Amino acid sequence: MGKDKTKWYISWFDTKYYHILYKDRGYEEAEEFMRNLTSFLQLKKGSTILDLACGKGRHSVYLHQLGYKVTGVDLSPNSIQEAQKSEKEDLIFQVHDMCLPLTEKFDGVFNLFTSFGYFEDEEDNLRTIKAIKEELEPNGYGVIDFMNVHEVIKNLVPQNTQSIQGIDFHLERYVEDGFIYKDIQFTDEGESFKFQEKVKAISLEQFKTYFEKAGLQIKNLFGDYHLNEFHLETSPRLILIFEHA
Repeated sequence: MGKDKTKWYISWFDTKYYHILYKDRGYEEAEEFMRNLTSFLQLKKGSTILDLACGKGRHSVYLHQLGYKVTGVDLSPNSIQEAQKSEKEDLIFQVHDMCLPLTEKFDGVFNLFTSFGYFEDEEDNLRTIKAIKEELEPNGYGVIDFMNVHEVIKNLVPQNTQSIQGIDFHLERYVEDGFIYKDIQFTDEGESFKFQEKVKAISLEQFKTYFEKAGLQIKNLFGDYHLNEFHLETSPRLILIFEHA
């Protein structure tokens, strides 16, 4: 895919407003998840990890602090430019389309915080999983941390307003044609803005189909960042751990 501004995740993720709206994402929770995950996978210090769709690199930075060699990639040039301020030995960032495999191979490939399912073309979801497979070392583990769409849709808040840094973000959420949408409208310094998030409502069964087609096997399922068991009705997350079949 080229840098096509019609793709919502390119234009929206590249704005400062995306980071303002989501500035209060829980860093402590993210760090605990990384500790729990690397411990469960028994990844030794010095192992290589690819943080796929890394944003500004918060997970990458912490994984590096835990002793791993980390590469963070993202389609957003602005996010990568910010992440590169944290670069050091064994911690690098680059702009990359996750549909395409990197030439390097890794002990772990992590796709975190619902950074999947953005594509208009259904085939791109499968292409991404096939790319992850190519990026894994033998006996390496892939991880996709996705929302539990069943629980999200059941508890969807149709409308609300969040006031952050003097900006009133008006949010509207709905489900249409197999996607979960969030419309975002706000005014800043007299200028009106409108953005939209759109994520495919991928169920566990759909993920299983992707993995089967890619020749991968789900090894573990978790429902939250404490790595508790996945429950369809109540779990906030769908965390899939997989390896070569």
